[in-house]
Amino acid sequence: MQNFKNLLVQSSHSLLGSQDMDSEGSSSSNRHIDWNTDDEIEVFGVPSSDSINYSEPSDDSHEQSVTESSASGSSAKHANMIHHFVGMGFSRETVIKAINENEGDNDEVIMETLLSLTAEKPSTGENDEILSILVDMGFTFEEACTAIDKCGPKAEIGDLADFISASQLEEEIDSLQDLPRNKRVATADTQTEVCDYLHTSKKVKLHDKKGKYRISWSKEKVTSAVDMGMMHHPPGPMTGFGVPNEASKVISRELPSEVTGKPYFYFENVALAPKGVWNNISRFLYEIEPEFVDSKYFCAAMRKRGYIHNLPIHNRFSLLPIPPLTIREAFPSTQKWWPSWDKRTKLNCLLTGIGPGTVTDRIRKTLEQFDDEPPQNVQENVLQDIKKWNLVWVGKNKLAPLEPDEYEMLLGFPKDHTRGGGVTRTERYRALGNAFQVDTVAYHLSVLKDRFPNGINVLSLFSGIGGAEVALHRLGIMLKNVVSVEIAEVNRNIIHCWWEQTNQKGNLIEVEDVQKVSSNQLRQWITKFGGFDLIIGGSPCNNFSGSNRVSRHGLEGEHSSLFYEYYRILEAVMEMQKSDPE
Repeated sequence: MQNFKNLLVQSSHSLLGSQDMDSEGSSSSNRHIDWNTDDEIEVFGVPSSDSINYSEPSDDSHEQSVTESSASGSSAKHANMIHHFVGMGFSRETVIKAINENEGDNDEVIMETLLSLTAEKPSTGENDEILSILVDMGFTFEEACTAIDKCGPKAEIGDLADFISASQLEEEIDSLQDLPRNKRVATADTQTEVCDYLHTSKKVKLHDKKGKYRISWSKEKVTSAVDMGMMHHPPGPMTGFGVPNEASKVISRELPSEVTGKPYFYFENVALAPKGVWNNISRFLYEIEPEFVDSKYFCAAMRKRGYIHNLPIHNRFSLLPIPPLTIREAFPSTQKWWPSWDKRTKLNCLLTGIGPGTVTDRIRKTLEQFDDEPPQNVQENVLQDIKKWNLVWVGKNKLAPLEPDEYEMLLGFPKDHTRGGGVTRTERYRALGNAFQVDTVAYHLSVLKDRFPNGINVLSLFSGIGGAEVALHRLGIMLKNVVSVEIAEVNRNIIHCWWEQTNQKGNLIEVEDVQKVSSNQLRQWITKFGGFDLIIGGSPCNNFSGSNRVSRHGLEGEHSSLFYEYYRILEAVMEMQKSDPE
């Protein structure tokens, strides 16, 4: 426990010392915002591929470990053996202990001892590392210890983070007062029940102080997360207001009168945000209940997202053809290489980077040590890396990361959507890792098809690589006028090429910086187009994402505070079109 306390102190000092610094150690106060950043990471705590060092330890580090172990009986001649077993996933301390106990160089005997030691007691060093990751993610020392205790020492970081987040949300729910009920919920068999939903908090205000948006809240308490349908206890699957082929309650919700009908709006961000973030976003966006959906119901990869919108929620339909829904359906040629002990059916969230070659090489060398199935602890270690990096089997003992075109297929984009035109392979991964899952978004937007038979005017904020535009196009909704606001030149070029290659007949207006979209510009566009029918976008998730170990500050973070730009523009469009409905 003393080690854990020391770890907590070190982590706290690390966080405090790095709050005002960027990844290179320089002050970030006057630096431009990094828009090309990691999206939500499903397996929390996995470093991005450009920062992690999965290469095997250097000779110097081996010499140091052997020197440290010499006091307990190991010597320099055991360096290669230590190197070998550490590469298989055993801790250095456990390897040294096994060598000392056997006093020999018999690999098989040492392996049996390692398996025995691992089964007896989980590695304290591994627990310390897991604890460090959780604390660096912003969870308290006590929360991290409780999660490890409840979920077990072999639980993945993502499961531990989910456990803590659910506990935090439950605590937040309990702290809020119960309010009157006026929302009706219809089950699939048409039975109805009454559920909570009441807009009770006063209008929030947005302040501009030294160029930074800040918020002030009414002191009144608002509807709790359970009342709003955000999460029930215990947390169920992320199916929102319903997904295809899954039995769920169909909610007939009552929206505030000022946001009933067009212009429609649609906001997206990572579901597993810090405590209270989605309640605060909901307060700004007319206290509309978030719809939390995991894209695993639409494709072969998980992608947990929250959506706040004023779209109708009945009579939705899926894009056709239905995409592959399991890994093996998505990659049929890999089936013959798939070992029986890898039981994955879904990939984790697609990230902005992929695992380095040293990962797959290390796994191959590890598995080649065994003629039959590897021991269970080796399977577990290998599976942990496989899940972290979304690796697929491409040969015997041979794994590989997904290719960019496979990302495109899983996310619902057309083949070669991000290929060519000067876009590098790294830029493709980054752009796709931050994109919408098209089939999921299209399912929500499908209700607009009959409402706009002659085409739609779209204000697309934080457009990325055009996930919203692709979804509308695949639904058969003509894009009459699209104002696309996107800071990254690479992404703008991708959208522009797609627009031309799909022979769009409407107008595409490209804008670089959302912070420079003025009221005068909005008024000119509204006058020219006759108003916007849909305002859609998802602001940067940097300060929400579980992969951010330094500045997971929620809406007050430097990057994710750009949500207030979405709110500013949405509010301005609402006011302008309300005052001049024609």
